[in-house]
Parts: sequence; structure tokens; C-alpha cells
Amino acid sequence: MVGEILATFGLQPGACVADLTLGHGGHTQHFLKEVGPTGTVLAMDLDGNQAEITRNRLEALGLGDRLRIELGNFAGIGQAMGKHALVGLDAVLADLGISSMQIDDPARGFSYRREGPLDMRMDPNRGESAKSLLDSISPEDLSGGLEEFGDVPLAGSFARALLASHRATPFETTTQLADFCLKWHQGSTSPKSGEAWKLRQGKKKWETHPAARVFQALRIMVNRELANLKYLLRVIPDLLSPGGTIAILSFHSGEDRLVKAAFEQGLRQGKFSTISDGPIRAGFEERTENPRSRSAKLRWAKRAATAQDGDDSGDM
Repeated sequence: MVGEILATFGLQPGACVADLTLGHGGHTQHFLKEVGPTGTVLAMDLDGNQAEITRNRLEALGLGDRLRIELGNFAGIGQAMGKHALVGLDAVLADLGISSMQIDDPARGFSYRREGPLDMRMDPNRGESAKSLLDSISPEDLSGGLEEFGDVPLAGSFARALLASHRATPFETTTQLADFCLKWHQGSTSPKSGEAWKLRQGKKKWETHPAARVFQALRIMVNRELANLKYLLRVIPDLLSPGGTIAILSFHSGEDRLVKAAFEQGLRQGKFSTISDGPIRAGFEERTENPRSRSAKLRWAKRAATAQDGDDSGDM
């Protein structure tokens, strides 16, 4: 959704932009071109190896002199701004979720389609892996996470079955977990319908592998993604320059609900002058060429020219 994001920002030469999820640098590359030689782009990423690859790629394009890269979660944007003496941001993008490079690298353990270790950490040098999480989590906590972060049907029954299997013979790889999801999906029975689950076969519907939502929920739990998003939403109005814009690209209904609620609250409090009427979706052509974009929702909010920051009642 590069075109939609650039149209939302309307960047001018000399602007100061933050890309809070650098990845391969697709968005950052366009930002660097828009702000020109007098502008600055601050980019953040948890994955040091990927950040270095992206830095080298952008420098080879002659864009590296305006780029500032900081390793860490986007919840640390305030500290990163202080380090680079940035007073306010004209535009901020948070592209939630994971990058295509992380999904496509089997060693990272994000993909249910490629065999790799059951890891899922965005920072491979910090925190517990998905396997470690399954080693210690209770059925109740797993069920809650699967339901909240993945909208997994029959989350309670599935969580109990998954942990029973894992504790009998631990899942070591992504494909072992994906195979379990598929077999349980095909063999389970819904107490409401009395019919076995089936993959969607409608020609006009996107088919979803039974492991997709499970992997999404585990990834969000491993990386504490919603907690970090809540913090970002709380502090971002104070980090934007007057008239600056925050845009958030989400891929999960829970993320989108948080963003919507925070933007509406900021509008009521006078911290934002305007927000998007609703989520902006990728066009048909992009959804066709890039199926991963089909669940993307873009929302934006513009800081008031004169912020009214005195009323913090009801903050998230």
C-alpha cells in the first residue's frame, strides 16, 4: 500500500519521517526520495541482521546519507528521537506484523509452510521462542491468546489438545505444529454445527490454512506485539509535529480495534484534528499480486496544529 501511504502523508522536501518497521526498506526507500537531501528518515527494526542488509541496499541506491537506523522495538521511538536530536516527526508509519523476508526465512520459524525451528522471535537474540512458550503456558492462557490474537475457533478445545500433544512429544519444528493444526482441524467437530471443520472451498473466497491463525497468535504472544502497540498509541501524539500524521498498517482485527479506539479518543481530546473515516484497504490489483496484503487495514490520524494535551482522562 505504498501509494496509499504516500498519499496520506503528502511528504515535502525537508520533512522528518519515522518508519517504525524497516524490514526490507520498501516504504523507507520511498520516504527518502520524497524528503530529499534536506530531509531525514528514522527507521527502527528489531532484527539487526535484516537492518544491516537493508542499510547496505539503500546506501547502494545513494539514499543512505539521510537514513538513521535504530535497533529496537518501535515502543522506543521517543528514545531514538532523542538520540538523533529530533524534536518532532512530520510523518510516522508503523507497518505491523512481520516482513516478507522474515516469513520466507525458514530459520526464523514464522512460516507454517516452511520447515524451521519453532522460534518466531523478531529479535532472535532476546526473549523466549514459541517452543519455550508452549513448554510453560497453561491451557487457559493459550486459549485466551489464540482467541484474542488469532480469532481461532474452538480455542479452548484446540489449546488443550495442542498442549497435550506437545507435552507428550514436543513440537520442535514449524511443520510439526502445522501438521497438528491441519489434522485437528479436519478431525474436530463443532458442538454448534455438528459438522467437521473443512477448508473453505468457495471459488470467491481466500482459502486459509488451519495453522495460519495459530501461528499469528503465537507470534503476537512471543513478541508482545499488542502491548508494544498500546504504548506507541499512547505516546505518539506528543511525538508528532503540529499537523504531523501517524499511519498504522495492521493485519489483525485486534490490532485494528486498538488503533481505531486510540485515534477516536485522540480526536475527542483534541490531540488529533482529523482521522481516517475507516480503514483503507489495498486495491484489487495489489491483493491479487500480493495475497499477504488482503488482510491489511490502513488507518491514519493527523495531529492538531495546536495540540490540546491537557486532558488525558481515559488514556489507554
